[in-house]
Amino acid sequence: MEILDMEEQKKLKMTKKRFMVYFRDFWIIILGTTIVSFAIKYLFDPAGMVTGGVSGLAIVVRYLSLNFGPFEIPLWVTNLVLNIPIFLFAWWTEGFKRIIRTGLAFVVMTAELYFFPDHVFVADNPLLTCVYGGICFGAGTGLLLLAKATTGGTDMLGNSLAKYLRHVPVGRLIEYLDGAVVIVGAFVFGMEQTLYAIISVFIMGRVIDYIVDHGKKAKMALIISSKPQEITDTILKDLDRGVTSLKGVGEFTKSERKVLICICTQRDVPLIKDIVKEYDKKAFFIVGNVSEAMGEGFVEKWF
Repeated sequence: MEILDMEEQKKLKMTKKRFMVYFRDFWIIILGTTIVSFAIKYLFDPAGMVTGGVSGLAIVVRYLSLNFGPFEIPLWVTNLVLNIPIFLFAWWTEGFKRIIRTGLAFVVMTAELYFFPDHVFVADNPLLTCVYGGICFGAGTGLLLLAKATTGGTDMLGNSLAKYLRHVPVGRLIEYLDGAVVIVGAFVFGMEQTLYAIISVFIMGRVIDYIVDHGKKAKMALIISSKPQEITDTILKDLDRGVTSLKGVGEFTKSERKVLICICTQRDVPLIKDIVKEYDKKAFFIVGNVSEAMGEGFVEKWF
């Protein structure tokens, strides 16, 4: 009975944990989508900047319908009409569970593009528009990626097409699709607006990388010294950083030495240098970049 109770408690804790993760991701998706919608409607659309994706096509369609058509086609209509077949295709190729989060983002974006009041922000200053548009769009997209979602469009279409075009990487497929949209925007709005849009795309990428990788990057200090224990004890005590020791052999001298490895932050590196210098000025010290560091002291929780 006690074993069953423990198993039930464990299952209950896992259920609560999953619920909290889903609840957290729900609000992250809402926030990320809202920021993306703001960038599209209030920054990119008034300035005529097409950065790719279905949102870029929606900007083109609205402009053409407003200036050359019998009536204006709003952003939300194009976003809805183009994304529906993409979602159906993704549902058929990947299954419903794989697209449910992106489906939520798509519904929220369509509603926000419809309900957000018309307004214009810094449309007369294309540089400010492309910079802040890139920051907002990148921040919103980064939050969506943290919650394992996107706003649909070319990202989802590229992932679905990759099932059939296996010789082409997914990232390249998405680049091709977005590139085609940017070219269409160049014909409609001109090369100057397109060049600003490319700057915005670059900023988006940097912001997305920062949000997605924030807290995961680290430094790796590799230390070979004649006083490994003293250095290890001081790092553990003063910096509260873990140290791993490996056995190494210097092939020139054929002598055995401990090789100390410490994963740390950028701020820790000068302090570790001082500790090594204090005990052994002839120590061999290497600092390298770590693209992801998961675990206690870095990203402590795995989801």
